[in-house]
Amino acid sequence: MNPEDLKYTVEHEWVRTPGESADSVRVGITDYAQDALGDIVYVSLPEVGETIVAGTSIGELESTKSVSDVYAPIAGEVVACNAALDATPELVNSDPYGEGWLFEIRPSNPADVAELLSAEAYQASLDG
Repeated sequence: MNPEDLKYTVEHEWVRTPGESADSVRVGITDYAQDALGDIVYVSLPEVGETIVAGTSIGELESTKSVSDVYAPIAGEVVACNAALDATPELVNSDPYGEGWLFEIRPSNPADVAELLSAEAYQASLDG
């Protein structure tokens, strides 16, 4: 089940508000996405300080099966990346909504977060 307190994208990312600081949001991939990818062996993320555009590819997740793009759910500035994934990328598989988070963004427009999918709408897109 997808956590109700998160927002989602059709690209299988989740957004949690707030992130580590009150003006940032934390981003990761859903349980559905990590399950589809299989065992993740390498994570490539944007640089801290990078300005990102919503909907663009900003990183990659490499698994034993394939390589998948990570997309920016909203526009903004990358303010943190999960350094733990350098040594233990499998955290994305074992705890996708917790320790397996990917990066944090300071949104250009905080209202953009509200425009993302609810847990119910995301589930409907999977069932669709």
